[in-house]
Amino acid sequence: MSDHDGINAAKRPSCQLYLISPTDVGGDFPRRLERALKAGPVAAFQFRVKGRDQHEAARLAEPLQAICAANDVAFIVNDSIALAKRVGADGVHLGQGDGTVREAREALGREAQIGVTCHASRHLAMEAGEAGADYVAFGSFFPSSTKPSEHQPEPELLSWWQALFEIPCVAIGGITPENCAPLVKAGADFLAVSAAVWGGDEAAAMGAFRKSIETSR
Repeated sequence: MSDHDGINAAKRPSCQLYLISPTDVGGDFPRRLERALKAGPVAAFQFRVKGRDQHEAARLAEPLQAICAANDVAFIVNDSIALAKRVGADGVHLGQGDGTVREAREALGREAQIGVTCHASRHLAMEAGEAGADYVAFGSFFPSSTKPSEHQPEPELLSWWQALFEIPCVAIGGITPENCAPLVKAGADFLAVSAAVWGGDEAAAMGAFRKSIETSR
């Protein structure tokens, strides 16, 4: 496993970005990822591809994983414990139907960074924390074109979590430089972003996010 800090409760800095890949990571995407990471800072990158077999997914992951390693960014695989193990990822992000924290820990080891989608549920988040998750993800805070959701928590959920738990929390769902301020102020450790970065000039978007985060503290 990598030594990248990634999403680490022991080193809890101010709010950082957690990049999520678009579904198409071929073509010139590796170059775009490198541009985005250079414009960072980014704590983690989530590899999220759908409808690909493991062999194809692993092939697509290889150059992106190398770029993340070169930029000291944790490489997290979405949904699949098996793929995360196959490529030697820094961790895995689990939806509610993607296996348990215990299964991920047994497969990936003690150092793996394991995150869990908790929607708007305090109960699911507490369960994930008790099971040994390294972070919990709440959302969708805003309407999302990347992954539509029926769940829409209020920023207060982040403040509640921060007041009671040491485990970092990730805010996800339709987050842009223009709307992220309430989430930063409420205590999000990480903002998970996708379309707001990949839908245009990624370096400019990263700069806009960085400025918004700095002015929202």
